[in-house]
Amino acid sequence: MKKSHLSFRAHPWHGVQPGPNAPHVITCYIEIVPTDTMKFEVDKETGILRLDRPQKFSNHCPTLYGFIPRTYCGKGIGQLCSKATGKKGIVGDGDAMDVCVLTSRPILHSDIILNARPVGGFRMIDGGEADDKIIAVLENDDTYGDIEDISELPKGTIDRLHHYFLTYKQVPGKALPAKVQVSKIYNKKTALTVIKQSMQDYSDEFGS
Repeated sequence: MKKSHLSFRAHPWHGVQPGPNAPHVITCYIEIVPTDTMKFEVDKETGILRLDRPQKFSNHCPTLYGFIPRTYCGKGIGQLCSKATGKKGIVGDGDAMDVCVLTSRPILHSDIILNARPVGGFRMIDGGEADDKIIAVLENDDTYGDIEDISELPKGTIDRLHHYFLTYKQVPGKALPAKVQVSKIYNKKTALTVIKQSMQDYSDEFGS
């Protein structure tokens, strides 16, 4: 009897759990690290990390960046955003919930999973779609591990993230895209609500 030498790994979005203590402690899949000069993202069909495009100018993401597995920005996330902003007709962007993870230690490559604790988030709207960015800290990190809420983070850290998300889609030689806006920076309590809703949206879209 021949033995198969093929091995299979879980799809980062659908095959990995968000964690037994989610949303308070979440599993995060990392697509980009701060040293990347290219933007990578998971291919939805294969689960393989795909090269999307070069980062524009010298604008690099200042944190680890990825998503929370088995989350989905669907109808519920759109409704949360509409209620919070008063803007009608907002829909979810149809992707997993994005997350930025702060850590004091350099992590030099992506395509990894880690545990982090949400401390807040950015309510971002991109062309009429809710595109929230959860801000989290690496669990047990030397510098950020004891932070409980986004209000405890240095202002400069928040400013850098804010600037990155307002400009990361800018095309050289053209003005900033007016369709991208960060309507609010929210606290840990709201971040937990957003994550819970994205987990429910995933269940509604794909099943338990």
